[in-house]
Amino acid sequence: MSLTELALRRAGVGDLQEFQRQRGLYPSGREDMLTMQQLMPYLLGYRRYMVKPGDTYYSIARQFSTTIRAISTANPTVDPRRLRVGQYLIVPFGFSVVPTDVPFTSELLEVCIEGLTMRYPFLSSRSLGKTAYGRSIPLLKMGEGRRSVLYNGSHHANEWITTPVLMKFVEEYAKAVSGGARILDRDAAALFRQTQLYVVPMVNPDGVDLVTGAVEEGTLEYDRAQDIAARFPAIEFPNGWKANLLGVDLNLNYPAGWEQARENKFALGFDQPSPRDFVGLAPLDQVESSAMARLTRELSPRLTLSYHSQGKVIYWKFLDIEVPGARKIGEAFADSSGYELEDTPFASGFAGYKDWFIQEYNRPGYTIEVGSGVNPLPLSQFDEIYRDNLGILVQGLYL
Repeated sequence: MSLTELALRRAGVGDLQEFQRQRGLYPSGREDMLTMQQLMPYLLGYRRYMVKPGDTYYSIARQFSTTIRAISTANPTVDPRRLRVGQYLIVPFGFSVVPTDVPFTSELLEVCIEGLTMRYPFLSSRSLGKTAYGRSIPLLKMGEGRRSVLYNGSHHANEWITTPVLMKFVEEYAKAVSGGARILDRDAAALFRQTQLYVVPMVNPDGVDLVTGAVEEGTLEYDRAQDIAARFPAIEFPNGWKANLLGVDLNLNYPAGWEQARENKFALGFDQPSPRDFVGLAPLDQVESSAMARLTRELSPRLTLSYHSQGKVIYWKFLDIEVPGARKIGEAFADSSGYELEDTPFASGFAGYKDWFIQEYNRPGYTIEVGSGVNPLPLSQFDEIYRDNLGILVQGLYL
């Protein structure tokens, strides 16, 4: 589903020409500038509204099928008793910003981030840098406590289902904070005061865009990836692609037993850029892994969660390092999710982000393998995956 189709669905309109006729636009059926300007609010989940005579938060909320609380949250500096004609307000719509039934792309992620940060001004974002093909690596931050935790997803391109898992959690957590509600059994506002949550929802935007179809056939990016994949015909293209678009497996590019990872993967024939399992020429020689390491050093988080798929498994150790308290936290994660808590297999137990974090900081770091089947997992598993992992995502904020 394209972004235009998603916007039309949210607008409750069958096709683009019908939408154009309803908005008084020429019904060309094409995605021209005026049409996209009218559609964009349905992607972002809010409208910039100019106050008219007689408007109140109540009347505006009824007009846009939203709530007074949502308008108040999005406009924290506005006094609703002193609205001025001509004044602009951010008016969130009544639906969720983050879709969970469409393939994610880097563009959709950026749209969701803009929508969420406008709805919830206490949620901030910034870029960790640009990939080799110019895509941003976004970071979200929420909370004001001294304790910090760092969650990440989509190190691997065909494991992109982890991105909407993290984004849905951010949206539900922000909504609970703004509404003075609980998330699971925890006071969301109290968690917000105690902990700073940092989320990198898509570490590998280039690779994700290849797998989810945003990198189109005939483009330079696609052709280069296809050339790499042609040397490994046993790996399905593009669904078997885990690496970034330079052919480096980002979760084998960290300086934690990198030489052992290289030996293991070279022995399997992955000694050059490939759709998966090539460790790179040196640790942290990729923009994405380097950005993650730099961010981690900046934050020095208490705990990290790295989201992958699949297997319904939680990995909690690196080599024989047993971080104080890590097993107990891992057991709590396993109890809440129904996943197994296991040691990392030797063949895949080196040069990952979790491995590097444990080695460098001697603090709890976990790889969560969600769902079951063959990557990329179908979105039909999303609801089950999210339900299984909500406890982990909440517990990570306070355990």
